[in-house]
Amino acid sequence: MSAAVLFVLGCLSLLIWFVLLFARGGFWRARPTVPLVTGARDAWPAVAAVVPARNEADVIGAALTSLLKQDYPGAFHVVVVDDHSTDGTADAARAAALQLQCPDRLTVVLAKPLPPGWSGKVWAQSQGIEAVRSLGLPADYLLLTDADIGHPPEAVTQLVARADAEQRDLVSLMVRLRCDSFWEKALIPAFVFFFAKLYPFAWVNNPRNRTAAAAGGCMLVRRSALEEAGGIESIRDALIDDCSLAARIKHRGEGRHSIRLDVAARSISLRPYNDWREIWNMIARTAFTQLNYSAWLLAGTLAGMIVIYMVPPVVALKLGPMGWPAWLAWGAMCCAYAPMLRYYGRSPLWAPFLPLVALFYVSATIGSAVRYWRGQGGQWKARVQAPVQER
Repeated sequence: MSAAVLFVLGCLSLLIWFVLLFARGGFWRARPTVPLVTGARDAWPAVAAVVPARNEADVIGAALTSLLKQDYPGAFHVVVVDDHSTDGTADAARAAALQLQCPDRLTVVLAKPLPPGWSGKVWAQSQGIEAVRSLGLPADYLLLTDADIGHPPEAVTQLVARADAEQRDLVSLMVRLRCDSFWEKALIPAFVFFFAKLYPFAWVNNPRNRTAAAAGGCMLVRRSALEEAGGIESIRDALIDDCSLAARIKHRGEGRHSIRLDVAARSISLRPYNDWREIWNMIARTAFTQLNYSAWLLAGTLAGMIVIYMVPPVVALKLGPMGWPAWLAWGAMCCAYAPMLRYYGRSPLWAPFLPLVALFYVSATIGSAVRYWRGQGGQWKARVQAPVQER
């Protein structure tokens, strides 16, 4: 490839990074929200937490302990839905409540068989929500959270206070993923970075903007808003259930409604990713779903990732000083990535290696498409959940 073509590609990448930095909702800013000051009030709305769990015995005890130790001043109950676990998940959940001497605050539901047309997690959530209704548990809000999330004691209070103060129908937190092993340090910050680029949080939080997204590990939804949106069954077949639910809530009815998504200050994921294959599988599970199973969108995504992330270092190192647009693009990339690295307590010296990380994510996206074409898409907990492609 000639030097002139490389130079033009470097200019194109620089232009794209200019747009990303200044016209993409400031997606690169990774700043947790400042906690609200919660004063005395006459009454707090009731909250019921719904926790779908499938073979989570190793982490559910810690997750439930964090929920059952919430300092929420209103009525609060936890419903765990054991989704056909084979590792004693239900027993581990009950043991956690007994250890805290509050078994009355926990209900464990055994999920019915998964019906056709439902994704596993959404079906489990629907079973939990139905249990809240059938048991007559008070619930002005539903906290949809995962069995591998640890919440600080003030989490529910802060979520409810934020929803009430800002009149939000959905308040969600992108919890801090574990970032301890080498592969977590190398790959996890980019996961949130790419997600925020796809769904800029400032756009999500703006009722006038169509962008809608949420993070499934921690979603507080107003129960009345969920019912107006058609209930959880309205997203029964969604593999990317969090963003699908956010879209239903925000776009229900005639107008757009208020939702909020932020990175968490203290809520954390308890799930370890000690091997690159585990992170690869996490991405591959839904990457092609995000592209609507379209080969054309896959090709466009791959081309875009190459121009945005691969071109700057390749052209810069190939042309040297003559490739100054590529050097500037690479520098812009590093500046954009630095706040996310800081959020995860990582050195900014990791930033220049983002192109290699992007290459890893590209490979997982391709792998996601290959799985789908082989009839193995949407794999989660030994389930293949993506719709079968027509031949």
